[in-house]
Amino acid sequence: MAGLDLTSPVTGGAQTGFTSPTYPLVTDTAPSNNGKQSAVSGTLGGTQVGVTTHSASSPFTITRFRPQQLKTLPAANPVTGVIKNIPNNVYKVITRKGVIPASGIPAIPMAITTSIPVPAGADTFDAANVRAAISAHVGALNQLSAALGDACVSGII
Repeated sequence: MAGLDLTSPVTGGAQTGFTSPTYPLVTDTAPSNNGKQSAVSGTLGGTQVGVTTHSASSPFTITRFRPQQLKTLPAANPVTGVIKNIPNNVYKVITRKGVIPASGIPAIPMAITTSIPVPAGADTFDAANVRAAISAHVGALNQLSAALGDACVSGII
């Protein structure tokens, strides 16, 4: 899964109150053998007052998963040519960050999950459009980074 490696540090997206945020990563143990995990550890870059790095009681991890077993496209019906029940290969990226809900309360992990179900066969028959969907999604998230942070804090979209 070399394609799911992250290079440290990760440059964070724009956020209100943050200036040039970067996140140094160390290799961590993923919860399953079909994943890779990094923990945010060391000195954070930029200005991001109050942000903490990974600890056992307040995690800050980024985990990437591929399907446990890759699915293939089933054969078409020999009479109709129709392929029924096309399976998906689901890739995921999960970021966990401990957040404190109130004074005196220990950190509780929040989780952000991106799930990418790719219909079996599209990886070879229509790779360009699989890549375009992911490119647009990541670009939209990057462009919306500050607005998403503001919305999650204010509840206003």
